[in-house]
Amino acid sequence: MRPGITRGSIQDFQTNVGDRVNFDFDKSDLDDTDRATLQKQAAWLQRFPGVVLSLEGHCDERGTREYNLALGARRAQSVKDYLTSLGVTASRLETISYGKERPACGESNEAC
Repeated sequence: MRPGITRGSIQDFQTNVGDRVNFDFDKSDLDDTDRATLQKQAAWLQRFPGVVLSLEGHCDERGTREYNLALGARRAQSVKDYLTSLGVTASRLETISYGKERPACGESNEAC
Protein backbone atom coordinates (compact mmCIF):
# COMPACT_ATOMS: atom_id res chain seq x y z
CA MET A 1 0.00 0.00 0.00
CA ARG A 2 1.42 3.34 -1.06
CA PRO A 3 1.42 6.13 1.52
CA GLY A 4 -1.39 8.64 1.09
CA ILE A 5 -3.78 6.23 -0.62
CA THR A 6 -7.01 5.55 1.23
CA ARG A 7 -7.97 1.88 1.53
CA GLY A 8 -11.07 1.12 -0.50
CA SER A 9 -10.72 4.18 -2.75
CA ILE A 10 -10.65 4.14 -6.53
CA GLN A 11 -7.01 5.22 -6.30
CA ASP A 12 -6.34 2.16 -4.10
CA PHE A 13 -8.03 -0.04 -6.70
CA GLN A 14 -6.11 1.48 -9.62
CA THR A 15 -2.72 1.56 -7.92
CA ASN A 16 -2.66 -1.56 -5.76
CA VAL A 17 -4.91 -3.96 -7.66
CA GLY A 18 -4.97 -2.91 -11.32
CA ASP A 19 -8.00 -1.41 -12.97
CA ARG A 20 -7.90 -2.86 -16.48
CA VAL A 21 -7.40 -5.88 -18.63
CA ASN A 22 -6.36 -5.74 -22.26
CA PHE A 23 -7.73 -7.89 -25.03
CA ASP A 24 -6.04 -9.10 -28.18
CA PHE A 25 -7.17 -7.68 -31.51
CA ASP A 26 -10.77 -8.62 -32.30
CA LYS A 27 -11.05 -10.79 -29.15
CA SER A 28 -13.22 -10.77 -26.06
CA ASP A 29 -11.85 -13.85 -24.30
CA LEU A 30 -9.70 -13.58 -21.17
CA ASP A 31 -6.15 -14.88 -21.03
CA ASP A 32 -4.24 -16.01 -17.93
CA THR A 33 -2.87 -12.51 -17.25
CA ASP A 34 -6.39 -11.05 -17.42
CA ARG A 35 -7.77 -13.71 -15.08
CA ALA A 36 -4.96 -13.05 -12.56
CA THR A 37 -5.81 -9.33 -12.55
CA LEU A 38 -9.52 -10.06 -12.21
CA GLN A 39 -8.85 -12.45 -9.31
CA LYS A 40 -7.10 -9.60 -7.48
CA GLN A 41 -10.01 -7.32 -8.33
CA ALA A 42 -12.56 -9.83 -7.01
CA ALA A 43 -10.64 -10.19 -3.74
CA TRP A 44 -10.51 -6.39 -3.37
CA LEU A 45 -14.23 -6.11 -4.13
CA GLN A 46 -14.97 -8.72 -1.45
CA ARG A 47 -13.09 -6.56 1.09
CA PHE A 48 -15.00 -3.43 0.04
CA PRO A 49 -18.61 -4.55 -0.54
CA GLY A 50 -19.97 -1.02 -0.96
CA VAL A 51 -18.06 -0.39 -4.18
CA VAL A 52 -19.91 -0.51 -7.52
CA LEU A 53 -17.78 -0.66 -10.68
CA SER A 54 -18.43 0.39 -14.24
CA LEU A 55 -16.87 -2.12 -16.63
CA GLU A 56 -16.04 -0.33 -19.86
CA GLY A 57 -15.46 -2.05 -23.19
CA HIS A 58 -13.14 -0.17 -25.55
CA CYS A 59 -11.82 -0.87 -29.04
CA ASP A 60 -9.44 0.80 -31.48
CA GLU A 61 -10.43 2.58 -34.68
CA ARG A 62 -10.42 -0.52 -36.90
CA GLY A 63 -13.84 -1.86 -37.81
CA THR A 64 -17.24 -0.22 -38.07
CA ARG A 65 -18.86 1.72 -35.27
CA GLU A 66 -21.53 -0.95 -34.82
CA TYR A 67 -19.05 -3.83 -34.82
CA ASN A 68 -16.84 -2.15 -32.24
CA LEU A 69 -19.77 -1.29 -29.97
CA ALA A 70 -20.71 -4.98 -30.01
CA LEU A 71 -17.10 -6.06 -29.41
CA GLY A 72 -16.75 -3.61 -26.52
CA ALA A 73 -19.97 -4.98 -25.02
CA ARG A 74 -18.65 -8.56 -25.29
CA ARG A 75 -15.39 -7.52 -23.62
CA ALA A 76 -17.14 -5.81 -20.71
CA GLN A 77 -19.49 -8.80 -20.34
CA SER A 78 -16.54 -11.24 -20.28
CA VAL A 79 -15.08 -9.32 -17.37
CA LYS A 80 -18.43 -9.19 -15.56
CA ASP A 81 -19.03 -12.91 -16.08
CA TYR A 82 -15.61 -13.80 -14.69
CA LEU A 83 -15.91 -11.50 -11.67
CA THR A 84 -19.34 -12.91 -10.84
CA SER A 85 -17.95 -16.45 -11.16
CA LEU A 86 -15.50 -15.41 -8.43
CA GLY A 87 -18.33 -14.36 -6.12
CA VAL A 88 -18.80 -10.67 -6.90
CA THR A 89 -22.49 -9.77 -6.92
CA ALA A 90 -23.60 -8.92 -10.47
CA SER A 91 -25.59 -5.88 -9.28
CA ARG A 92 -22.28 -4.23 -8.29
CA LEU A 93 -20.99 -4.42 -11.85
CA GLU A 94 -22.36 -2.18 -14.59
CA THR A 95 -21.23 -2.65 -18.18
CA ILE A 96 -20.93 -0.10 -20.94
CA SER A 97 -19.39 -0.26 -24.39
CA TYR A 98 -17.62 2.73 -25.86
CA GLY A 99 -16.51 0.82 -28.95
CA LYS A 100 -14.09 2.91 -30.94
CA GLU A 101 -15.73 6.19 -29.86
CA ARG A 102 -13.61 6.39 -26.71
CA PRO A 103 -10.46 4.27 -27.10
CA ALA A 104 -8.51 3.42 -23.93
CA CYS A 105 -5.34 4.30 -25.84
CA GLY A 106 -5.24 7.21 -28.27
CA GLU A 107 -2.37 6.00 -30.42
CA SER A 108 -2.95 4.19 -33.71
CA ASN A 109 -0.50 1.28 -33.58
CA GLU A 110 -0.30 -2.39 -32.62
CA ALA A 111 1.23 -1.70 -29.18
CA CYS A 112 -1.78 0.40 -28.27
